[in-house]
Amino acid sequence: MAWQGIIGHDEVVERFRRTMARSRLASTFLFVGPPGVGKRTFALKLAQSLLCDTRPPELLDPCGSCASCVQVRAGTHPDVDIISKPADKSSIPVSELIGDEGKRGREGLCHRIALKPFKGGKRIAIIDDADALNEEGANALLKTLEEPPPQSLLILIGTSADQQLPTIRSRSQIVRFRPLEKSTVADLLLREQSASDANVAAQAAALSGGSLERARDLADPELWTFRDTLLNQLAQPSIASVELGKRVNAFVDEAGKDASARRSRARQVIGFAVEFYRQLIRALAGLESSGDDSLGRKVQRTAAAWQGDEETAVGCLDRCLMALAHIDRNANQATLIESWADDLGRIVETGEPIVLET
Repeated sequence: MAWQGIIGHDEVVERFRRTMARSRLASTFLFVGPPGVGKRTFALKLAQSLLCDTRPPELLDPCGSCASCVQVRAGTHPDVDIISKPADKSSIPVSELIGDEGKRGREGLCHRIALKPFKGGKRIAIIDDADALNEEGANALLKTLEEPPPQSLLILIGTSADQQLPTIRSRSQIVRFRPLEKSTVADLLLREQSASDANVAAQAAALSGGSLERARDLADPELWTFRDTLLNQLAQPSIASVELGKRVNAFVDEAGKDASARRSRARQVIGFAVEFYRQLIRALAGLESSGDDSLGRKVQRTAAAWQGDEETAVGCLDRCLMALAHIDRNANQATLIESWADDLGRIVETGEPIVLET
């Protein structure tokens, strides 16, 4: 059963219904779970429920058509404030929270959430990309977290509680959103026409980790064509690192001029390498592959000719995971990819791991 069109989170809905029935809604929540599973949508539907002009908040059943519901959906409600990490930044600027220098404490989310609700009811603030809060940003939130303004609700949205600083975790009620079922992801891809057919939808859903956002990216046919090219190169007894770096950089550049699109594609490509080395480690340990048939065949061929041991494969996996972390920090992608490819070649050749600063 889907609450307000949100599939897969009935347990979370019931938790909030019980809380609302007891009139014990907390002032701060931390929503965590994979990207693209509905956390932000849930936060907005909760805001509609609390601000709806015609339905009692405890019902969690907003009408969807009154002025307040329409304004929340359009992002124009005066009592709802949403901030997120800018596409060209590696973290949420502290000015978004407490204002620019010279106006500190008189602007920003922390100032606005403390104002009296414009329409009565509550002031609601949503921080998307809470994983992108740096230490300065988290400290800027501290007073709001410790002394929540009356009639306020703050919702932080991230991927993992472990990504948040202790000052946030200890002062928030954590709500965990589970990954979506593969069948649900595939159905949603077809329903919104993000996948060309059922096979593409199933293939994307299988590697999505339960994230509709990631599945949408994976439904690109060009990505799967390049995946075969990538896996063929990784499956060789030795990696032609210069050629690998050039091919990956060229494919990333084909995503266009938008930096976020290129960053997303780089993350997808290196994510394929992560899955390859995870499956290779399983094969070297004598376990069956849990990947698709194409990946399984390439992994078995690699394992049969592998010159190193499991630790060598682990070293390759670690280097891929480090590359993903650097992508999320907005490192120069061309240099990052060239370095990543070169390091993989050296690890496979020497069996020695590469130690990088995090």
